[in-house]
Amino acid sequence: MKHITIYTDGACSGNPGPGGWGAILEYNGHMKELSGGEEMTTNNRMELTGVIESLLALKEPCEVALFTDSRYVVDAIEKEWVYKWRDNGWMRNKKEKALNPDLWEVLLSLLEVHKVTFNWVKGHATNPKNNRCDELAVAESKKYAR
Repeated sequence: MKHITIYTDGACSGNPGPGGWGAILEYNGHMKELSGGEEMTTNNRMELTGVIESLLALKEPCEVALFTDSRYVVDAIEKEWVYKWRDNGWMRNKKEKALNPDLWEVLLSLLEVHKVTFNWVKGHATNPKNNRCDELAVAESKKYAR
């Protein structure tokens, strides 16, 4: 299995509002940047979309070290909340629906293909690759701003 390093970030101007995501994929000394956005979205949707689009870009099953500043993404996976939400019909508890089940479903299917280790990094800090992903995400969100 190829070992890939991925950095992702999401951004939103307003929540909801115009949003973007950015990602950096690294393999064997090569680096590729990806980005995209939506006119009306939320920050958490953009965080998830960055992770999903990065994994979708991989052409074969890979071992991935994924770095993100999204506690929402990291904690939902690492603390296994997302599996409980899914098992409970996408409910966080008896009264609250889990948010973004459409994206979580896609991500969970990708986690069956790739072996992904999620790593949290502090956002807007000293990690140049996370900061570059933020630049990409913000630039995408500005394309949709009115």
